[in-house]
Amino acid sequence: MKRVFLIVLDSFGIGAMEDSCEYGDVNVNTLRSVFQSGELKIPNMEKMGLYSISGVAEALALDRNKLLSPIASYARLKERSRGKDTTVGHWEIAGIYSAHPLPTYPDGFPKKVIEEFSRLTGRGVLCNKPYSGTEVIRDYGEEHLRTGDLIVYTSADSVFQIAAHEEKVPLDELYAYCRIARELLQGEEGVGRVIARPFVGESAATFKRTGNRHDYSILPPADTMLDQMKAAGKDVIGVGKISDIFAGKGLTESIPTKNNEEGMNVTLGLLERDFEGLAFVNLVEFDSVYGHRRDIPGYARALNAFDRILPDIMDKMRPEDVLMITADHGCDPGYTESTDHTREYVPLLIYGKNLIPTDFGTRKTFADIGATVLQYFGIRPVFEGGVMKLNFGGFHKHE
Repeated sequence: MKRVFLIVLDSFGIGAMEDSCEYGDVNVNTLRSVFQSGELKIPNMEKMGLYSISGVAEALALDRNKLLSPIASYARLKERSRGKDTTVGHWEIAGIYSAHPLPTYPDGFPKKVIEEFSRLTGRGVLCNKPYSGTEVIRDYGEEHLRTGDLIVYTSADSVFQIAAHEEKVPLDELYAYCRIARELLQGEEGVGRVIARPFVGESAATFKRTGNRHDYSILPPADTMLDQMKAAGKDVIGVGKISDIFAGKGLTESIPTKNNEEGMNVTLGLLERDFEGLAFVNLVEFDSVYGHRRDIPGYARALNAFDRILPDIMDKMRPEDVLMITADHGCDPGYTESTDHTREYVPLLIYGKNLIPTDFGTRKTFADIGATVLQYFGIRPVFEGGVMKLNFGGFHKHE
């Protein structure tokens, strides 16, 4: 019974791509910023071969001759799509190329969009401009409580975000407003995600966002790895915001989570379950809590926490199980020019108890992940993607 556990460390980039300057990103490197803090302790990912990936040792000023012999296969992945956001990154992992970035709104959403949204919801709108998620509730939260108007804002990403106090606007109502926005924002205004951003607190000084965020993604424009797996009768389990990113398309089961810890615990639970297919996991806090907030020590601690759980994951894996660890874009916490995502290569680590470690070099697209997963299950990809041949027959310990 074959199972693949594909874990996305949301925003864990490993160095600027050649075209990063076109995106306003100069000399960015999420891993390097966290490594240079001195707080990064990830011995298990190091054993797997993270520092052996092309370009990583050089960026971190490490002596390649002193690196550990990897116990996993590894590669550096280049993003072929235009963009650097969650939706585009995950879609490419699963086989969809985005020739154009999803629309962004540096000056806020058009008047006609806001007026129609207000008409459909029966509520006024506050803000309507790019804003930090924590600052927008500080600056507009009290007015929202007085008026009941919804706080609508965006960022450098393709997002339409709606913030509302949980006591002023119940969650079910907020989610309904997000569904209205999702139906409204199509075609030329088809933003990647509509995001519910609930918060609590008594005043600007105490307002804080809750874990009840919910994303509503635009529907993927073509079949993906998920659809092909499902059509072949395999289980396709989305953990975290995977269902949101793919609008539920191609999944047989969704398990939402509120944070990294919950996502990792769900993954450990799935390792105990009998199923045949894919468990696709997103750990969002690297991006949402640490990357965007430029919290280098916090990012390091989050990676350390993930690394500590890897031995438990490996121990629970069965002989035919495959573990893949990757990312969807960068969000360099050391980059001070903006708080946005950064255009970076991402890592790929592939571990199996009987998998012979292989250096797969630099790949031309994230879609090589999807193609490789499908090939492992004997399914021919309907999209362009290079297959990395997984060589079984070895055995290695990871202590």
